[in-house]
Amino acid sequence: MKFKEIKNNVYYCGLNDCERKIFDELIPLEQGTSYNSYLVKGSLKTALIDTMYLPKSDEYIKNLDENNIAKVDYIIANHGEQDHTGALPKLLKKYPEAVVVTNQFCKNNIMEMLLIPEDRIQVIKNNDELSLGDKTLKFYMAPGVHWPDTMFTHIVEDNLLCSCDFLGAHYTFDDIFANDSKELEHCAKRYYAEIMMPFRKMCQKYTKQVQEINPEMILPSHGPIYKNPKFILDLYADWSGDESKNLVVLPYVSMYGSVEEMIDYLADKLNKAGIQTIKHDIVSDDLGDLAMAIVDAKTLVLGASMVLASPHPAAANAAYLVNLLNPKLKYATIIGSYGWGGDLTGKLTNMLSNLKVELIEPVLIKGKAKADTFQKLDAMADTIIQKHNQ
Repeated sequence: MKFKEIKNNVYYCGLNDCERKIFDELIPLEQGTSYNSYLVKGSLKTALIDTMYLPKSDEYIKNLDENNIAKVDYIIANHGEQDHTGALPKLLKKYPEAVVVTNQFCKNNIMEMLLIPEDRIQVIKNNDELSLGDKTLKFYMAPGVHWPDTMFTHIVEDNLLCSCDFLGAHYTFDDIFANDSKELEHCAKRYYAEIMMPFRKMCQKYTKQVQEINPEMILPSHGPIYKNPKFILDLYADWSGDESKNLVVLPYVSMYGSVEEMIDYLADKLNKAGIQTIKHDIVSDDLGDLAMAIVDAKTLVLGASMVLASPHPAAANAAYLVNLLNPKLKYATIIGSYGWGGDLTGKLTNMLSNLKVELIEPVLIKGKAKADTFQKLDAMADTIIQKHNQ
């Protein structure tokens, strides 16, 4: 495969992985993903910025040979996770003079995870620069925007910013440049929801930093290159911002229909009051869609049946996920139905302990909803409407 030139001897040398169905044994992939790598040819030195996922490493190295890349002086590791560094051991054998350039955190990671020899690693710090002759690489540490070892690499003279996992998308493509489409926005939001949202405050910080750097293009580690950086930066400013939207998300599991009946009743009441709702069947729907929905939501209503005096495992899983992702929710509550008793609300509330939310009085019933149940749901709806109107 011939490498595609981005600008002035900077080339895209990554690969699509259309067949991959799940990422990190956790995240379903709607259309696979891409592993982005960039080749920078300076007048004196040549650098690779990020490398390749191990199962794709032989294809990647074959492409380097077909493009006559006989010598690489530096391999920049923006982050140690193995979808970016898996090919490093093979590359260091292929290019015996190459040095891995990275930060101290990442050095420790690749030595432990990939057994990279310490004498093949050069450690750099925030704002350090590396000359390739007529091109300069400048490094910005970005710990906490994904892993503690994350950093960005700025190709200074060409004003191209390699942003690592930040601002990426699990998205495959033929054209390496983003088309700023709704499809891409969807994939980028899903990626933010599943991977970046736990680091929302850091996303705020580094969105502003990238805006200040003002790159001509953003070159992420997954997904296409942004020739219009404003497209993705505006989205991240919105998603990571503190303002939530007039939206209630209602994930639920209903063993015999009573919880679903209550969720439907509440959602209908809220919709009539002008509040958008998204219902999510935890058992049959994709949890990635739930993650996307809670990016913008103001209120979470978790509906659950009980199993053996505890929350249904699917509801517990959803609570764990929401707690882990830690979105900018303002309010939360629980709707539940039980057969003989147990601690539904206490256990689920404890599982949402990361969330900085105001808890609204839950509605918990035995069996099927009755007249007084709907009165309680009306009161819950009125409270949510009042909170949203504030």
